[in-house]
Amino acid sequence: MTQLHEPSIRQPDVRGDAILNVLPLPVIVIGKDDFIIEANLAAQSFFQMSLSVLRRNTVADIVPFGSPLLALVQQVRANGGSVSEYRVDIGTPRIGFDKIVDLFATLESDDASNVVIMLQEKTIAEKMDRQLTHRGAARSISAMGSMLAHEIKNPLSGIRGAAQLLETSVDGDDLSLLRLICDETDRIVKLVDRFEDFSDGRPVEREPVNIHSVLDHVKRLAASGFARHIRFTEAYDPSLPPVWCNRDQLIQVFLNLIKNSAEAIGPDAVDGEIEMSTGYRTGVRMVVPGSTSRVALPLEICIRDNGPGVPENLMRSLFDPFISTKASGSGLGLALVSKIIGDHGGVVECESLPRRTVFRVLLSMQAPRDERAVESDG
Repeated sequence: MTQLHEPSIRQPDVRGDAILNVLPLPVIVIGKDDFIIEANLAAQSFFQMSLSVLRRNTVADIVPFGSPLLALVQQVRANGGSVSEYRVDIGTPRIGFDKIVDLFATLESDDASNVVIMLQEKTIAEKMDRQLTHRGAARSISAMGSMLAHEIKNPLSGIRGAAQLLETSVDGDDLSLLRLICDETDRIVKLVDRFEDFSDGRPVEREPVNIHSVLDHVKRLAASGFARHIRFTEAYDPSLPPVWCNRDQLIQVFLNLIKNSAEAIGPDAVDGEIEMSTGYRTGVRMVVPGSTSRVALPLEICIRDNGPGVPENLMRSLFDPFISTKASGSGLGLALVSKIIGDHGGVVECESLPRRTVFRVLLSMQAPRDERAVESDG
């Protein structure tokens, strides 16, 4: 009779486990038989498996076939010491593709046959840096927005008024030209109005908001208008606490993201789908604008669509002003999303593959009574 293999599980070390679990980076311990014998909370979140499930798998079961991580484990066992490997893709369908990590491996001090692996998701660090760049870009056009509003809108209203007066005394081709002047004037005014959205530097008025009520409201608006041909699905975590935010601005953010997804899918798609999901994301912290404190961003809201995806050459500058994948787009929608989320002390990021583009927004939980952002890791 064949006996099922049972991986060796060491006795729990309460203090050691507590230390491991406060680390924001995923850490796993691999036994001599290549089964996973320990994983901290960040690792369980990263691989989307509980500790009991992870312990039933070898390391080869949770990473792509032929992953450099497997060779790294063997190298550490053979040569001892610590070994690092940078920019390793360990993405899988379960945890998502495009998971680029730096790997740090060493032998466990108590048992030289066990290998300790720490993973640092490279994309998170790079996206954090890009958030600062996007915020700087948004601030740089704030002054431009104020200038345009003052220096351009007033003369434009005079031009439009004069054209309207002339309409009563001309006909034929001249009348069509005057109407063209009015139409183009209106279009420029709308563009300037969008610039003004960036120039509002007042503090954001916030309150505790149920994120699911915001998403339901946005879905109703989209489904009755520009996304009526698209199927919506929800995957909500009902246990999420309120978000400390400005409700109207958050509606604008997710309306922009869903409109972006609907336009990417296109009006003629017969299988267009947008999924809205919420959940917890551990281990992500940001410095609050105007403060030196670091705030945990455990609330994750995702908008996923099955459109053609974002061109690779646009990914790094996707949230910059005037960047658009649409010929008629102004390129200000996603820049405004980045500014609003940045003003809330949050992060917005994008991962894109053909038929799977995900916009991910990370926000803090409701602030306590003294209105400082929550310091808990959630």
